[in-house]
This record gives sequence, C-alpha cells and structure tokens, in this order.
Amino acid sequence: MSQQQGGGGAFLGGLLLGSAIGTVVGLLIAPRSGKETRQLLRKSADALPELLEDITTSFEQHRDRLSEATQERWQATLERLKEAIAVGIEVTQQQRQTFQREANGRALSDPDEEDAVNQ
Repeated sequence: MSQQQGGGGAFLGGLLLGSAIGTVVGLLIAPRSGKETRQLLRKSADALPELLEDITTSFEQHRDRLSEATQERWQATLERLKEAIAVGIEVTQQQRQTFQREANGRALSDPDEEDAVNQ
C-alpha cells in the first residue's frame, strides 16, 4: 500500500512539473508576437513560485505519510520483538525450574543410592 501512495505523490509532482514545462515550451512555439510571448512568460514566471509551493507541499505530505507508515511498521516490529522476548524469558524460567527440580531430585536420590551401595 505504501508503494501506491508513493506512486501517487510522484505522479502528482511529475504532472505539475510536466505542466510547467509544457506551458513554457508551448509559449515559445506558439505563433505570437514577441511582446505577447514575453508577457505570457512573465505571467508564467510569476505563477512559478506558487507551482513550486504546490509541488513542495505535495512532497511534504507524501514524506509525512511515508514517515507515519514507517513509524507504524517500526512500532509493530517492536511489539513483536517485545512479545518474543517475553516468551523467551518465560521459556527460560520454565527450563531453569525444570533443571533445578531435576538437580534437586538427583541430589535427593544420590544419598539413597550411596546408602544402597554401602549396604
């Protein structure tokens, strides 16, 4: 899903940039007088900061969405890691208790075995 969102932001930026370039090329090729063309170029140049602001805003929104998605994935990974650590600790404690019981069982049975051997 993040690739679809990334494609949308890139598409929008490309669309805006392509429109600006197409406008400039169209003005230069159009059959107008030099004065009319210069006026249109001035208007286009005046509109360029607004166009760049729109492109910048689009990319910032895309970056924020990407950042949020990355943070969500990171949080999910941290949660899974915490769960895995908790399970690992629990299993380790159970194994320790099992080993202690076995060790205690051997310690209790050892004197009996020694008595049996001595008799």
